[in-house]
Amino acid sequence: MRNPTTTPPSRSFAAAAAAAVQQLRQPVAPAAATPGTPLSEFGREMLAGLSRRPRSISPKFFYDAAGSQLFDRICELPEYYPTRTELRILAECAAEIAGQVGPAAEIVEFGAGSLTKVRLLLDALEAPKRYLPIDISGEHLEAAAERLRADYPALAVQPIAADYTMPLVLPAPLPGAGKRVGFFPGSTIGNFEPDEALAFLQLAARMLRGGGLLIGVDLVKAPDRLHAAYNDAAGVTAAFNLNLLRRANAELDADFDMDGFAHAAFYNAPKRRIEMHLVSRRAQAVTLNGQRFSFEEGETIHTEYSHKFTVDGLRALAVKAGFRPGAVWVDPEGLFSVHWLQA
Repeated sequence: MRNPTTTPPSRSFAAAAAAAVQQLRQPVAPAAATPGTPLSEFGREMLAGLSRRPRSISPKFFYDAAGSQLFDRICELPEYYPTRTELRILAECAAEIAGQVGPAAEIVEFGAGSLTKVRLLLDALEAPKRYLPIDISGEHLEAAAERLRADYPALAVQPIAADYTMPLVLPAPLPGAGKRVGFFPGSTIGNFEPDEALAFLQLAARMLRGGGLLIGVDLVKAPDRLHAAYNDAAGVTAAFNLNLLRRANAELDADFDMDGFAHAAFYNAPKRRIEMHLVSRRAQAVTLNGQRFSFEEGETIHTEYSHKFTVDGLRALAVKAGFRPGAVWVDPEGLFSVHWLQA
């Protein structure tokens, strides 16, 4: 995530990646269950996801502190082209992007994570007024916001721990602020089902009216390139996927056997999407919040979609959501695109 060029992993990174995978196997002390205590959102959705067929859980729950750190490592993997390609586009086209955004802007980042990519944008903008990062992982977000405040003392940094897919009220614009501009990098739009992607863009169009949205979008490409990106040799993506079960054990007093499930990711070409699952290695049972769930060998928990787009397809979706498509920046290989959408 920190390097926009293609570089092989260093020995220290390879060791760190191996340590991350090994750490996933360590036993976790479950949270003490208090009778009558309401379940968290994660608990409610995990119970609902295990109760339905086929089983599934939203990818937003990947991003506890450990999951966020693992995703940062995924972004540095040699196989994972999206992050470095998007960073290269943002760096090389920064002046053009800044021209679209304008001076004194307020930047709203959806699913902000480690606040790495926004630095390229902030460096290029003319006197940005305020930065409002929104992320479901409050602890990870606050730590990243502190680092950003230290590096950009003139910038008002106001993190918001929330689910950005749900309606929320943003703070009133600061006096003298320019456009309110959304920043949605990483092709996270691809994690939504098509109707959910439209609903999010409609929500963003209303929230950013008078400004715009800068969005990163992964493009359709050769299946082998996509397969490698989600099945890295170091096993970090597998650890990231399995961390969801480790989190359930720690936070929900579940008893998932970490060796009883395997990471699986494949490209569904007709639907233009990567599908990520956790596959039961054998017939087994899992208990969560006092409820018992049986798994057959080969049964899966679906954890993520990553839809891929064409440039024209994304622009058509944006129009349907209420945006007016503007400039598009694409890398020379045609792997990734960054779009300016006027709200």
